[in-house]
Amino acid sequence: MSEPTSKKLPKAQRREQLLDVALAVVREEGTDALTLGHLAERAGVSKPIPYEHFQSRAGLLMALYERLDAKQVTQLQEALQRTRRKLEDVAKVMSGAYMNCYATLGPEQHAITAALKGDGQMENFHQGVLDGYVDFYRDTLAPYCELPKETLRLRCVGIIGAAEALSRDMLRGAISESSAASALSSLIVSWLSARK
Repeated sequence: MSEPTSKKLPKAQRREQLLDVALAVVREEGTDALTLGHLAERAGVSKPIPYEHFQSRAGLLMALYERLDAKQVTQLQEALQRTRRKLEDVAKVMSGAYMNCYATLGPEQHAITAALKGDGQMENFHQGVLDGYVDFYRDTLAPYCELPKETLRLRCVGIIGAAEALSRDMLRGAISESSAASALSSLIVSWLSARK
């Protein structure tokens, strides 16, 4: 085994480099191969460096998920700023951005999500992320419907569940990105147009 050859980087830059390498490991070898030791080897750094940044494999998976999640939320917020203020338009943009993010990231996002299951700390983290999505969808869609706040929140839980299922079908090639986005958009409009 060769000695690490990576040059010294500022801490924030090193963290980004490690996350880039971690995503490449997931893409090329799967989440089971993503250990801090293997990450150090692939990144060309000594073993303590990934531990300094992430403390554990769970910490690494959560940081990787947060990074992908932040990209998805940013894309969606930017798209919504350019959208007409009608339910149909907002639903179309939200659905399109959701599916496009998964299509762009590929199956890595779902693989990382699956790897977050089975450990209490990671499951709590993932549930927190999902709760954040539900709140974001509820707050974004509230101006376009007359549903009580709790009813809208429950429907957003269903919308997020449907979005996850549709994106999985899209990634395995069962449906196209446009079909997945269209189905999700239709669901949003239908559920939010109802008064009960």
